[in-house]
Amino acid sequence: MKIKVLGAAGGQVTGSCYLVSTSQARILVDCGMFQGSREAEDLNRALPVEGIAQLDAIVVTHAHLDHTGRLPVLVKHGYTGPIFLTPATKELMMIILEDSARIQLSDNERTNRKRQRAGEDPIEPLYEPDHVEPVRNLAREVTLHEFVEVAPGIRARYFEAGHMLGSTSIELEITDAGVTKSVVFSGDLGPANRPMLRDFESMCCADLVIMESTYGDHNHQPYDKTVAEFEAIVKKVAEARGKILVPTFAVGRSQQIIYHLAVMFHERKVETFPIFLDSPMAIKATEVYREHPELFDDEMQAHRDAGLFPISGGFFKPTITADESKALNHVGGPCAILAGAGMCNAGRILHHLKQNLWKPDTHVLIVGYQGNGTLGRRLVNGEPHVKIHGEKIAVRAQVHTMGGFSAHADQADLLRWFATLASDQPRLVLTHGEDIARETLRGIVNQKFGIEATLPALGEEIDL
Repeated sequence: MKIKVLGAAGGQVTGSCYLVSTSQARILVDCGMFQGSREAEDLNRALPVEGIAQLDAIVVTHAHLDHTGRLPVLVKHGYTGPIFLTPATKELMMIILEDSARIQLSDNERTNRKRQRAGEDPIEPLYEPDHVEPVRNLAREVTLHEFVEVAPGIRARYFEAGHMLGSTSIELEITDAGVTKSVVFSGDLGPANRPMLRDFESMCCADLVIMESTYGDHNHQPYDKTVAEFEAIVKKVAEARGKILVPTFAVGRSQQIIYHLAVMFHERKVETFPIFLDSPMAIKATEVYREHPELFDDEMQAHRDAGLFPISGGFFKPTITADESKALNHVGGPCAILAGAGMCNAGRILHHLKQNLWKPDTHVLIVGYQGNGTLGRRLVNGEPHVKIHGEKIAVRAQVHTMGGFSAHADQADLLRWFATLASDQPRLVLTHGEDIARETLRGIVNQKFGIEATLPALGEEIDL
């Protein structure tokens, strides 16, 4: 029994992928895309494993691109086996992958124009839309808490992770040569006590735990304080008739920000102003949220029962076409524009930042993790000028970093999730974190639970 770490390792935060192999079976846990770094494209183009057509199964924790983005690559190279995931994850994953395929084609055309001018041969896109639809056909929906046999000698059981709609942690029960081991993959864990989604579930009894460590080096500020800061900024901008730009991940953060603005309007904390959801993918994702009320927490259910459904279409204006998006350049304030991508590394938010960063009455709300090397990280770092589409832009807008809106568990929540597993003294492997985050978390875990965690390098193999 072996587990090979094929992504989100060695200080990488993206590209989550693990190969689980026994004498009887080979499966992958996630197969995500690398993002943010200069090496990401090369890593994405390298096949994660040999013998893709001989893989028995793939189990998926949740829909985000850094956990599912290379699934079409597997299909392109012959994978035809089942993909096990929750119903909501399936729906959101397809939205994300379809968008990714369009980006792959667009980026590839741009790259090949440059290669042609340089006298170089063209290259293929990482994958195309034709490689995405088969992923839907391979999907096998699972029910939380129920074991499902995914391959000979391997059963999987899914638990709520609280990170995004449909997100899960996965327990694998692996039997080989008469020996049975339990391996738990945390997936991405969400913070406790956030609106809309249920909190992560505690788990117990594992021989090996592979846990994310994105925010392993610090704690978020209390959520009510973050919401108070958010509301103060919104009120200030509304009074000054300015613009709010929110680089948002289409799934999760967009719905969360709309939720808080809708509650402010409903409670008359501020006069209603237009909210533009400038992301076709986010618009589709919001429809999926509306179709899965069974995954909402008690607070969201209470709002619905009281006649307030914050993510209903009445609280925001969808802008679907490129022309509708461009028209927002001429819309005066106060207004809020939510657009992707969440790390400002692509998408429509780049155009809005280009048009508005140099204006002092613009407020940019950074509400999610910003990877190294991304435009979002440069804004967070306070750089006075940035380049967008090759043009130097002065940063005169006010940039607000609001880490409390993060969809990732902080150090305290990670420790709380692991505490119920720690009593059995399992082996612990920390992935999905920059070096400082996972090294800090390793020290705290050792101090608190007496467990020395492993920090694997990319490609490292763990022998069970």
